[in-house]
Amino acid sequence: MVANAQPQQPSSRHTYEVRPTTPWWLPVLLGFLTAVGPISTDIYLPAFPSMVNTLHTSLSSVQMTLSIWFVGLAIGQLTVGPLSDRFGRRMPLIAGNVIFAVSSAICAAAPDIMTFSIARFVASIGGSASLVIPTACVRDLVPDQREGARMMSRLVMVMGVVPILAPMLGGIVVTFVSWRVIFWASAAYGVLCVLLVVRMLPETLEPDLRLRLPPITLMMRYVMLLRHRAFLSHALISGFSTFLSFSYLTAASPVFINGFHFTPFQFSMLFGLFAVFMIGASQVNGALVSRFDPHRILSVAICVSLVGSLLLTAISFWLNTHPTHEHGLSLTVILVILAMLLTLSPTGVIYPNATMGALADQARVAGTASALAGTMQYVFGAIAGVLIGLLSSLPFFGSETPLPMAIGMAAGAVAMLLCLPMRPPVR
Repeated sequence: MVANAQPQQPSSRHTYEVRPTTPWWLPVLLGFLTAVGPISTDIYLPAFPSMVNTLHTSLSSVQMTLSIWFVGLAIGQLTVGPLSDRFGRRMPLIAGNVIFAVSSAICAAAPDIMTFSIARFVASIGGSASLVIPTACVRDLVPDQREGARMMSRLVMVMGVVPILAPMLGGIVVTFVSWRVIFWASAAYGVLCVLLVVRMLPETLEPDLRLRLPPITLMMRYVMLLRHRAFLSHALISGFSTFLSFSYLTAASPVFINGFHFTPFQFSMLFGLFAVFMIGASQVNGALVSRFDPHRILSVAICVSLVGSLLLTAISFWLNTHPTHEHGLSLTVILVILAMLLTLSPTGVIYPNATMGALADQARVAGTASALAGTMQYVFGAIAGVLIGLLSSLPFFGSETPLPMAIGMAAGAVAMLLCLPMRPPVR
């Protein structure tokens, strides 16, 4: 009887699904989708003067469309995240990119600034799907935080190429053709994203893991996430990292073009240099997380960024008290650039580790958690823009000196450091 006994099968209650190996092209696809946000933000910045003339409006009104874009992204993420937890990842992603493509086409044909602004806001609502859902897909596919951070690093590499190319492409378009071509190209980008999702992206959220959340339950879910120690601490770190980056994005152009007398092309090259270092840091992170604790890597990266920001602040303060009239790559400008590289490069490490730290324990609400974390990032980024604007208007600071930018970047780095003790102990 014993000889004929069959080996017992483990109970299904104690078996765990083993997902197939993630194909190499999936992070590339998710990065391509996520790049909708950066490309829609950066590519039309050189077109502002042309838009003022074509739409018969003021520069401040055109600049306001950038704020409208960020507000729409923040609102859209709070909405599309829960929708992706309820209906799966593919359908909200397809719908969002359809909305983005149609609204971008309306932007391209807009006869006035009001029409453009409304279409831009709707486009940001649709585009928010491509910011939230790819991150949730990573959490669906790779539950392990260490492996998730590695995959996020590959995603950052793909989406990081966009900030290098977008300003240069936008400048070329405005030089030779109408700024409206930028938004026709954005519409085509949205259509391509729809086709890629339909043909290539698998559904990553299983039906039995989907949640039906009424509005009151959804609000309670957000409250629950904000009370979750691991989520809140890592989401705040990610948000203050965005605060640091947006301080740089808001102030860098007038500092280097008006203050240090770089040409627009030279500035775009410098912009690309910073992006290359951030992408490189994200790839180093992908190799480090397989050997070291992601929590420790995150702590070290924040400390490096803090040192760089304090060095940048000291150099900038010295420049304000000892003004120089040198143009081009003087020793002082080189020191500013090196300090900025030391400050910005670690964000390529901070972002993937902080993001996966926030989502690590949120398997059933990854879309909602990703949406809330993303909204916090854009809220903090908007606050950074306001802070830089206020500091730049003060007599001692000025918009053409690096001191307002340095203070904003240092404030973000200090805030990230203060968030480290909030994290729960490593299990």
